[in-house]
Amino acid sequence: MSTLDIDTVQAFLLVAELQSFTRTAEALGTTQASVSLKLQRLEAVVGERLVERSPRSVGLTADGAAFLHHARTLMEAHDRALSGGLPVRQTLSLGISDHAGGPELVPLLERLHAMSSQLALNVTIGFSREIADAYDGGELDAIVVRQEGSRRGGEKLTVDEFGWFAAKRFAWRRGEPLRLATLAPPCGVRAIAVRALDKAGIGWNETFVGGGVTAVAAAALAGLAVAPLARRIAPVGLIDIGPSEKLPGLGTSKVMLHSRVSDPAKRAALRTLAATFRSVAAAV
Repeated sequence: MSTLDIDTVQAFLLVAELQSFTRTAEALGTTQASVSLKLQRLEAVVGERLVERSPRSVGLTADGAAFLHHARTLMEAHDRALSGGLPVRQTLSLGISDHAGGPELVPLLERLHAMSSQLALNVTIGFSREIADAYDGGELDAIVVRQEGSRRGGEKLTVDEFGWFAAKRFAWRRGEPLRLATLAPPCGVRAIAVRALDKAGIGWNETFVGGGVTAVAAAALAGLAVAPLARRIAPVGLIDIGPSEKLPGLGTSKVMLHSRVSDPAKRAALRTLAATFRSVAAAV
C-alpha cells in the first residue's frame, strides 16, 4: 500500500500557494530540482497529475485543486500528532519597519497561514530603529527593516527607490517652504529627506506628522503636503513631483531580513516570507 510523505505534501502546498517552483525552493531552502522531484513522487503515489507547469506560470490541475483540501487536512493532523493531540501553537514574532511594509503584507499573511494554520503570528509595525532595538533585546524572532547605520548581515529582500510623492493638485511655489508630511523622529526616511532639502538650500516645514505611513500617505493624498516615500509603497493617486520641481534625489535603500530562529517550522515560514516579499516587490 502506498503512503503519503509529509515533505512532499508540504512542497505541494507551497507550490499551490506561491505558484512558483523557484519561490517554493526558496521557502524550503532547497533547489527547484528537489521540489520537482517531490511533486513527481507525490503524483506517482496519488496516481494523478496535480500541477500544471508552463514557461510563464504554475497552477493546479482539477485533480490538484481537489487534492488541496486533503493535503491541508493531512498537515494539520500531522501537526496535532506531533503535539500529542493538542493544537501546535508556535508563535513567530515578527517586526516590520513601517516604511518597509507595503503591498506584500496581505499575501504574506495568507501564505503563512496556508503553510501552517497552527503558526501564530505576532507582528509589530514601527520605526526601523525601535524594531531593531526590540530584536537586539530578544523580543522578536525576525525583523524586516531598512539597512541603516552600522548593522551588518541579514538577507536582502529588495532595494527601494524613494521619491517626493504628492497629490496632483498639490501646489508649491519655489522660495516658499516645502510642506512635508512625515513620520516623527527618529524616522530614518524623514532624516534622509530633511538632510537632502537642507543640503539643497530648500526651506521646509512639517505640515503633518503621522504615527504611521498610512497616515502620512493620507495627508499627501489630501493635498496637505509632499511625503518622502518608497515607490513600492506609495499609494495610487500620488505622483513623484521630484523631477518636475527639481527636488533633490533621495537615493535608494535596501530592505533587509534579520532572523535568529532555529525551529524548522519558523525557518520555513521565514523562507516563505522572503520568497513572497521578493515576488510581490518585483511585480509592483
